[in-house]
Amino acid sequence: MASVTLSGIRKIYQDAGRTRVAVADLDLAVNDGEFVVLVGPSGCGKSTTLRMVAGLETISAGELRIGDRVVNDVPARDRNVAMVFQNYALYPHMSVFDNMAFSLKLRRVPSPEIAARVGEAARILRIEPLLEQRPRQLSGGEQQRVALGRAIVRQPAVFLFDEPLSNLDAKLRVQMRREIARLHHALGATMLYVTHDQAEAMTLGDRVVVMRDGHVQQVDAPLAVYREPRNTFVAGFIGSPPMNLLAGEVVDDGGLRFVAKGGALALPLPGAWKAALGGPRPVILGVRPEDVSLAALGMTGVPARVDLVEPLGQELLIYASAGGQELTARVAPGVRAEVGLDVLLGFDPEQLHAFDPDSGERLPTPRSPLPTPPRR
Repeated sequence: MASVTLSGIRKIYQDAGRTRVAVADLDLAVNDGEFVVLVGPSGCGKSTTLRMVAGLETISAGELRIGDRVVNDVPARDRNVAMVFQNYALYPHMSVFDNMAFSLKLRRVPSPEIAARVGEAARILRIEPLLEQRPRQLSGGEQQRVALGRAIVRQPAVFLFDEPLSNLDAKLRVQMRREIARLHHALGATMLYVTHDQAEAMTLGDRVVVMRDGHVQQVDAPLAVYREPRNTFVAGFIGSPPMNLLAGEVVDDGGLRFVAKGGALALPLPGAWKAALGGPRPVILGVRPEDVSLAALGMTGVPARVDLVEPLGQELLIYASAGGQELTARVAPGVRAEVGLDVLLGFDPEQLHAFDPDSGERLPTPRSPLPTPPRR
């Protein structure tokens, strides 16, 4: 296996005299054996970045290393990487065995070694009974396993995945996430994975790279991205449902408070925020849905009206409006909430976030630390 290092990588397209920067000055170091996920909305540059690593797109500027070798001008076939595509790209007229063996035959690998590699990959992926079948005879999940097997037999330095699960239904996606995670653990391989699905990113990645408009917004461990988003984009993109973001200002009238635009929503703030914020100022206040609750009778809270209740079995999502601001609360399934009901929403003051309204960047407000779970 090998590390992957991208230094100042840019991709620029020229179209009818117009210049479009698809990836801008990207710096990223993927360690040997690490699983890194690139995530972001459509058009953010994540697939373009992956294709540059694969050698399927030329690099406009910067340096790309796989291991210790600069590969900017190295053809794709000589980079020792294997890519798993969104559409599987299986040959319909070939058996599963022949699809998996095809690249090895092109390299004139001896037949006994081909049989051994294909057999081992089939064993790892549990598709040994399918080796004589054609792709049309397989389910979507089985075709995805074959595509994975075709990559495994090449024994590449780096595995590249371009939204490989997007064509599967929800149940199969969950199953295939487990397969890919198991594969990474078994092979100890360096993997770069592209997705727009944040659940995949949070589940699979040792680190997550959040991208927007060709720029990296944040690189961190999944839970660090979730708990300490660097800006409002990351806060609003990572998390389902996303973080509540409320525009307003911090005031100090005998006690530090946040007052939302329009003045209909006000929250007390921890006193420690005063030194961090440097006094009253405009902010965007952020709070995760799980840190919003229905206040008990007699407690202080923000008056709100329930717009929608989404029962999910293990939890209840309550969508409410308060003073023109939309809020989402994640509560226990037994909580009583009905559409049109007036409720009081309580906020955990130790888990609030603050962002600069102009730049969107996170402000250094103190928060209570949450326990860090053990690594996989």
